[in-house]
Amino acid sequence: MAADRLGSRLQAARDMAFVGRAEELAAFRSALYGGGCNVLYVHGPGGIGKSALLRRFACEATMAGRAVSLVDGHTLEPSPAAFEAEAGRVLHDADAVLLVDDVERLQGLEGWLRERFLPRVPVGALVVIAGRCPPDIRWQADPGWAGALEVLPLRDLRADDARALLDSRGVPAESREPLLAFAGGHPLALLLGAAVAVKDGGAGRWTPNQDVVATLLDQLVGELPSAAHRLALEVCAHAHTTTEDLLRAALPDDAAALFQWLRRLPFVQSCGSGLFPHDVVRELLEADLRWRDPEGYAAMHDRIHAHLADKVRTANDADALGAVVALLYLHRGNGASADVHGHRVEGEFQEDVLREEDVGTLLRVATAAEGAAAASCAAFWAERQPEAFRLYRRTETGEPAAFSAWLRLEEPDEEELAADPVVAAAWEHARATTPLRAGEHLAVSRLWISPSYGCNAPVMEVIQWRVIANCLRAERMAWSYIAIRRATDAWTERLRRCGMRDLTERPRLADDPYTLFVHDWRAVPAQAWLDRVNRMLVAGPAGGQGAATAGLAVLSQAEFAEAIRKALRHLWRPDALAASPLTRTRLIAERAGDAPATALADLLRQAVEDLREDPRSVKFHRAVAVTYLQDTPTQEAAAERLGLPFTTYRRHLMAGIERVCTALWHRELYGADTPAYRPG
Repeated sequence: MAADRLGSRLQAARDMAFVGRAEELAAFRSALYGGGCNVLYVHGPGGIGKSALLRRFACEATMAGRAVSLVDGHTLEPSPAAFEAEAGRVLHDADAVLLVDDVERLQGLEGWLRERFLPRVPVGALVVIAGRCPPDIRWQADPGWAGALEVLPLRDLRADDARALLDSRGVPAESREPLLAFAGGHPLALLLGAAVAVKDGGAGRWTPNQDVVATLLDQLVGELPSAAHRLALEVCAHAHTTTEDLLRAALPDDAAALFQWLRRLPFVQSCGSGLFPHDVVRELLEADLRWRDPEGYAAMHDRIHAHLADKVRTANDADALGAVVALLYLHRGNGASADVHGHRVEGEFQEDVLREEDVGTLLRVATAAEGAAAASCAAFWAERQPEAFRLYRRTETGEPAAFSAWLRLEEPDEEELAADPVVAAAWEHARATTPLRAGEHLAVSRLWISPSYGCNAPVMEVIQWRVIANCLRAERMAWSYIAIRRATDAWTERLRRCGMRDLTERPRLADDPYTLFVHDWRAVPAQAWLDRVNRMLVAGPAGGQGAATAGLAVLSQAEFAEAIRKALRHLWRPDALAASPLTRTRLIAERAGDAPATALADLLRQAVEDLREDPRSVKFHRAVAVTYLQDTPTQEAAAERLGLPFTTYRRHLMAGIERVCTALWHRELYGADTPAYRPG
């Protein structure tokens, strides 16, 4: 009997595993019973369930009394004759149903099918074509096919259907959520993961083993043309979105050709900011490369990280948030930064500048969120620094969700200190610790979130992106302070892991305490901060903890000048130079590669030599060079070598040292790339 055959048991098991696809089944039934088109074209990436859907179509057609033919492009010779031999029945039977699977394997036949074969099919017959790629644009551009063809893009299963699939496979409850987090709604990934989870019996947290990874990569990605194509795909998997210029930064090969290849892959999609792969493909490629070639993974990551960090620094204000999202995406899952896809908040909120007509809304939100005293502070700063404010609206409704302000402060102002206890506390801390130096400023971040959202709302992620953009793009910022009212444990831990420490003292506004999270950007500059987070991604959280304490020394101008004078006297003593506080300043941090003592000695010698470039300083150069660069034993001996009276020599020496101190102080403040300081 047919029911006792193995094929019947296999079909029954497949029927149990088939879930969802209500829209596709509805389109097929409409066409099957004469109310739809003549040709259905189903397309989607590998493993998305095209073959399973065709089998269900075959069952539906058989139950409707229609004769069914199935052509498998994987096994058929790609020629018109071979195709007609398998599918010819549909040319002569108006009730026939033809199902064509793996059409991409029939290279060169798509045009023949469209122009020569399908026009000969009787009107009552139904043809379903399934493949990884969407149909050639000529199908949809041809007015003749407009009413006869329906294209069905096959996507992931809905969340409820994905859970139903796992239930049908008997997956233990403790394995379902991690398996869903990995596979999403991808049917093949769900089925393979379910097989492993059932075999393991739910022991421990489910993760894809290497057999699952290898099998899925083979099914979804397949063989790649070259090592360069593999690397391009791995870059695409690692980055948030991939553009041609990102490929140029990450690859030595032809970025333009590789980008064109990527955009044609069936599991790669495009959006306004570039290309991105299907989530499952992304996770598989990431897991495989990290396991197979950890050094190659780290090298690729570092190239992408450097490129995206530069994008944050150079983007215009409107594009800064997108640049930060792309950079933070590289650190997804490491706990050091916001999980930018955990809340899926991109596009959910829109940021805008504060306009005069928005001030009333700001005051209403601040009052509802934190009371009248907070609203008074917001009004004060909105009048004083309106350019510091940003408004965040929910995209769907236009409803104001939050306001933030990034207050840039250069010196204490009595009116500001009286108006805002939070700003007063920031100034008090800065002055008591390491005060601002000439030309520096501090920044205070304030935010007011509508009570209907709360401090853990997704809009907080968007505000955090703006804060990070401000920190990485700031020039001459000494301190940053992030003020959060009644900070939760989750936000405290997150900011601490980002190198922002919370102050013990809690300023109060009315009766509400505020936590101030502070960072000294002179001690740990933006690049050092990025390097720390970067190491945490590659090496795990333990790999980046040291950077939290490995800060630079922040010296006042007087302390800096005294250290220069002492270092000049010890120029020939490496042990003394190694102990100099100058070895922990920005000056030496910029000279990567040398031992600190060696770098300091070289820097001092070069600064002395630079005095010769100004004709007015040549005599000062001679005094400093003979005294320190030639290791003259005494100042009297130096004056004698120069043939100068001792008082004249001392005057020249002091003037030369002063010029060296001034030039190096300028570099300490502004960086090595700024023009050299020339005294007037």
